[in-house]
Amino acid sequence: MSTTAAALGTFSVRPLDPIADAELLHRWVTDPKAAFWMMQDAKLEDVEREYMGIAAHEHHDAFIGLHDGEPAFLMERYDPRHVELVGLYEPEPGDVGMHFLVAPTDTPVHGFTRAVITAVMRELFADPATRRVVVEPDVGNKAVHALNEAVGFVPEREIQKPEKAALLSFCTREQFEAAVGDAEVPR
Repeated sequence: MSTTAAALGTFSVRPLDPIADAELLHRWVTDPKAAFWMMQDAKLEDVEREYMGIAAHEHHDAFIGLHDGEPAFLMERYDPRHVELVGLYEPEPGDVGMHFLVAPTDTPVHGFTRAVITAVMRELFADPATRRVVVEPDVGNKAVHALNEAVGFVPEREIQKPEKAALLSFCTREQFEAAVGDAEVPR
């Protein structure tokens, strides 16, 4: 699926190849702006191993996001009944977990990251089985909290994960539609 953001171009995703995309991902996840990914000191082999594990996992997927056909962001989708949030909240049918990371750039474009998260949410809601998207960003990541709110996420509570204190937040299809004002949200 691809979506177009007014004046910003076309966004789409493709499956991530853990070997072919490892160098690209390594640059992204070790960049200082990606500190909340907790991979600052990762070696190339660490990134390959991490994404090979995701590729082999039955309940976790990773995608390279494309902007006008060029790699521009990382998107992960997971089943919170089996990954990330096991035992930390009571999952509902249709819950889908999500992570995203915008590639670092020296020439930021106003509105680009918001366009990316909107495209990610459209991609997730393109699956009719998805009823609610779940995220668990670091409590200190104020920038992503604002982005999440902009697309309809509502924080529920702080939770303690093994690696961080996280803000458990949810966004239903209806909340997303209301936030982005778009009648073209997939049903």
